[in-house]
Amino acid sequence: MKKLLSAALLLSVFAFVANAQVVLTLPQASPRATIMQKIGLTDVTINYGSPAVAGRTVWGDLVPYGLAPSTGFGSGKPFPWRAGANENTTISFTHDVTIQGKTLAAGTYGLHMIPTEKEWTIIFSKNHESWGSFWYNEAEDALRVTTTPVKMNDHQERLCYGFDEMTINSATAYLRWEKLKVPFKIEVNTVQITLANLRNELHNTAGFSWHGWNQAANYCVTNNTNLDEALTWAEQAIAFGGGANAQLMKARVLAQMGKTKEADDLIKATLETAAENEINNYGYQLLGQKKVKEAVEVFKVNVRRFPKSWNAYDSLGEALDLAGDKKLAIDNYKKAMQMTTDETQKKRIDGILKKLQQTN
Repeated sequence: MKKLLSAALLLSVFAFVANAQVVLTLPQASPRATIMQKIGLTDVTINYGSPAVAGRTVWGDLVPYGLAPSTGFGSGKPFPWRAGANENTTISFTHDVTIQGKTLAAGTYGLHMIPTEKEWTIIFSKNHESWGSFWYNEAEDALRVTTTPVKMNDHQERLCYGFDEMTINSATAYLRWEKLKVPFKIEVNTVQITLANLRNELHNTAGFSWHGWNQAANYCVTNNTNLDEALTWAEQAIAFGGGANAQLMKARVLAQMGKTKEADDLIKATLETAAENEINNYGYQLLGQKKVKEAVEVFKVNVRRFPKSWNAYDSLGEALDLAGDKKLAIDNYKKAMQMTTDETQKKRIDGILKKLQQTN
């Protein structure tokens, strides 16, 4: 009896397996692809199926112009192109964006397109989990924009997406297939996104030391934005022990706010108590801002306060050279070379002197 039961059970298992649909992992004719581009702090990610032309006529045939006629499958209505193959093509934004000048909230969207011979409609659907466009529902549109496709000379065998015309605030995304390129411009408010991110990070470990507050203030000064809050952040950096670096950052904020006398007074007072490397760093910050004249004065303070430092004379020589005063630059470089005991530095400075003396 037990043998008969075992045999019957085995036969039932074989019958189940024989009738079951076995799904194996095999290469796809239109493999999935993902591309991500960061615009400022915003990540833009496009996930799509990548079909090949494979000798077919694409536009107006494989991909019909206008809405594709109903197949009787899905919604049963005419539908747009899925802008790829197989599952939904999706596009994700980590922050709010504008597309072709129209606003779109952060999130993931199903990407569909309605091609014509001239103008295309690009659809961002709130439904991003359907298969293709068969279940497309216009009521789920988050945004529609239009664009003009560009005819290309070179052939693109497999459909792909990409980005070009990159700036810190924008990029042009595009679909490329056969000899056509379909662009759409994505813009973000990087300054406002960054400020929100700075506020958030300063409430975490970045706010536990003066460096975070100083960097936040520096971002505001560099971008000439949010200066009132930047002043508060600079003062927080001072409170957290930022010393001369933080004091000088506060002076930069004050100067950007137009409070020139307050800024100058703070700089003068700070330079009289700052360490040599702090003064030197500030001088190079000014050089980086193309404020050569001001940098020369700062390096002169360093030489006056630290007359035994070869590096102070070396930095002053560099600033004087940039200011066009070759003679004084040579004098300071000579002092630096006489004072340093580092042979590598001696060799470097000697090379600079030879070039200066040739042009002086």
